[in-house]
Amino acid sequence: MSANKIKFAATYNCLPTCDELSLIFIGQFLRYLIAKISIMTKPIEIKNRLQTLWHQLYPEPEHQPVLSKLMVEMEDTLSELHFKPQAEGWYKDAVVYSLYIDLFNHTFDGLIEKLDMLKELGINCLWLLPLLESPMRDAGFDIKDYRNIRASLLGLPDTTSQEVKQQEFRKFLTEAHDRGIRVIFDVAMNHTSEEHPWFVESRKGPDNPYRDYYIWNKDTNKYQETRLLFKGMCPSNWEKSGDWYFFHRFFEFQPDLNYKNPQVMLEICRVLLFWLRQGLDGFRADAIPYLWKEEGTDCENLPQTHVILKIFRALLDYVRPNTLLLAEACQPPVEVVRYFGNNDECHAGYHFPLMPMIFKSLAVADATSVMEVLSPEVTPEIPADNQWFLFLRLHDELTLEMVTPEDRKIIHDHYCKQPHWDFRVGEGISARLAELLDRDERKIALAYSIMFTLPGTPVIYYGDEFARLNDDAFYHAFKKETGKDDSRYLVRGPLNWDETEEKLSDKNSLASKVNKRIREMLAIRNQTKTFGRGQLKWVNITLFTSNPPHQPILGYYRIHEKEQLLILQNLSDTMHTITRIDDQTISGENLFTGLKVHSPFTLKPFEYVWIKVS
Repeated sequence: MSANKIKFAATYNCLPTCDELSLIFIGQFLRYLIAKISIMTKPIEIKNRLQTLWHQLYPEPEHQPVLSKLMVEMEDTLSELHFKPQAEGWYKDAVVYSLYIDLFNHTFDGLIEKLDMLKELGINCLWLLPLLESPMRDAGFDIKDYRNIRASLLGLPDTTSQEVKQQEFRKFLTEAHDRGIRVIFDVAMNHTSEEHPWFVESRKGPDNPYRDYYIWNKDTNKYQETRLLFKGMCPSNWEKSGDWYFFHRFFEFQPDLNYKNPQVMLEICRVLLFWLRQGLDGFRADAIPYLWKEEGTDCENLPQTHVILKIFRALLDYVRPNTLLLAEACQPPVEVVRYFGNNDECHAGYHFPLMPMIFKSLAVADATSVMEVLSPEVTPEIPADNQWFLFLRLHDELTLEMVTPEDRKIIHDHYCKQPHWDFRVGEGISARLAELLDRDERKIALAYSIMFTLPGTPVIYYGDEFARLNDDAFYHAFKKETGKDDSRYLVRGPLNWDETEEKLSDKNSLASKVNKRIREMLAIRNQTKTFGRGQLKWVNITLFTSNPPHQPILGYYRIHEKEQLLILQNLSDTMHTITRIDDQTISGENLFTGLKVHSPFTLKPFEYVWIKVS
């Protein structure tokens, strides 16, 4: 008998019989029992899965003790955790803010000072760019110690103990979590710094116990099919050390780890466990396509790499479910989707090809490129529990790897306005968003409208929310200090908060206008789950004037449960009037003004409108 029937019976003095009550109780008890059994058996299932995965990579019996060590350490970590469970799928509703702590506001205390400001902006997740101990030859992606935060970021002397540094970091996490802001950070899993103690030992000779933590060869003839990632900066993937060569995919001071050694796998798993104990909410797994190397291949996206990620995910699911594992894989979407697995690898991944297509669409005033890159032929449907992360530059650059040579030329010619903005010989452009978009408030806001309303989780790079410009002085200082011409340092400059706050207080400044627009958009986005979880449906648009050869309006529905939002965005510098959507007239509420609107809709140059359809 349902609860409604019981209520009805009681109202008319007709209570359920004892037999009926017994059936209700038994049904509730069985549901409870099934849920309880599921909770109790899931850890066993995960352990069994972990064992199977381990044996796929390391089938030799002598490697079993390494897995046994990992199992024990997982249990120990689980017993230590005292944090609240993570909400399922929390990353779908996130608005992420990406920053270098020292460049944002010097230290963690400086970041704490700005947490309220970030929350008011609409941020609910921080992605902290590299913060671990490092020689800082590659902005911290060259890690020297996986368990130690750079003391300078905590405002502490270099001699400070790890325990004190962890206390300070946990204090920051508490401040962020108290404001409803989650925290993730970068872990470079593919390589370390050459100053990492493992590599210092490894290069001592073939008999050193750490030798096989890295990949050594007598010559450079191995892995010949492997492409160069840093064209113009690194002429080879091999670097000589004594009579041997070590393998690296990035800079010559970043030797690649050797995951064929199970001890390396154990060490990286220990790193994840360590930061779980501190209360971290997720990991951005840097450079994951390159983890496993195999002769005769290009050493990218290999099956063994997916097994490695399944092991990482099983570990996270066992110790603290819904801890985010975010794939940093600059690959076509069809490859990135494979990093989701069957919801047993990464929870989310970056959509690299979408970013340049947004810029191309703005350059040529044609929505076609964005629509094509999100078509099922290019971007396969992803599992319901997974998510794309979207960005207008992957923190450092407008990446052009994942586009055709023709599109690369169009985008590079349009946006690379200074020779020193070029990165990787035409495969990237390093410039702030405001510089790329001509310091035009309308274009900047339009780009954000596109990112905020397409399917995925948006990422904002520090300073872009108030139209930060290139820092030429910082770039030239780095070039002089290191001798490396790395244009990414144009966009890595420190913020001057006195200057920034002065600009934000001036309502006529570009900084203030852009910031106001972003606040408006995020206030709407954070009131609904439709943008983070809803379906995308393209619309056919009828314009009042004769249809131009291109499609200047980027329009689509976002649909979730009973809510239907219509997004219309004018990519051109010409006013357009939209008479019909899918050959129908449309009415609804303008989410920015709260006013009732109906077609026809007139959009000024670079104008956008979000409509809640009646």
